[in-house]
Amino acid sequence: MTPTRSSDANVFARLTGRDRIWAISSIHGESRRLASVHAAIAARLQPGDGLVYLGNFLGRGSDVRGTFDELLAFRLGFLARPGTFACDVAYLRGSQEEMWQKLLQLQFAPNPFQVLEWMIDHGLGPTLAAYGGDLRQGQLAARDGAVSITRWTNGLRAALNSAPGHANLMTALRRAAFTGDDGVLFVNAGLDPSRPLTAQSDSLWWGGANFLDLEQPYGGFRRVVRGYDRHHGGIQETRYAVSLDRGAGFGGPLVAACFDPSGSLLTTLEV
Repeated sequence: MTPTRSSDANVFARLTGRDRIWAISSIHGESRRLASVHAAIAARLQPGDGLVYLGNFLGRGSDVRGTFDELLAFRLGFLARPGTFACDVAYLRGSQEEMWQKLLQLQFAPNPFQVLEWMIDHGLGPTLAAYGGDLRQGQLAARDGAVSITRWTNGLRAALNSAPGHANLMTALRRAAFTGDDGVLFVNAGLDPSRPLTAQSDSLWWGGANFLDLEQPYGGFRRVVRGYDRHHGGIQETRYAVSLDRGAGFGGPLVAACFDPSGSLLTTLEV
């Protein structure tokens, strides 16, 4: 059963009333690939299309800020089309966005130095550099204590706020998106099939094991689509699940796919 409470609008995106949904896999700071995918989608857009980005805009690649700028620019053109509304574009939270949010709260971590090192090992370094963060200063602050960490993270937050639209986009992130009852559910990396959608949390961006092994529809949805696969296995389709990730940010192409509201895969793009 899909969420129905009004408060769920701040957690989940509803892509209802759309004839087709374009989904873009994990971008990982690959702004040029994203621009090429956007151009390919723009040439194929039809009235009634919706758009969902499946998380992991940040990290890994060389142009995190350019990726955000490209996301914002394409949104303007997409929403300028007749009959299109702000709710027709959704941005999902991925592990990279989750780490960035946790980084800005590093002063509250019980082991801040170890947490910072773990985040860097998992690809957050390019995002840190994109917003003027100095890793060495962060390491020193993490060893010095909460006051120094707060001063350092405040500088990162100020840099994010100074980039037009970047902070607003980060506040617009949703945990998942769906087309409605008996439709398709979009997630970042995976989910826990034993828990309802409203009880999913970290498994949406840190899960993914056995994702393609779903043996029955999850939560009333015909299909679940994800945009990050740690194995970068490409476009993989089973009866109840679709995985879209060819390794953008890891040397592979960026993937986009178009679905009908019931989850049928209509077309794919790789750049």
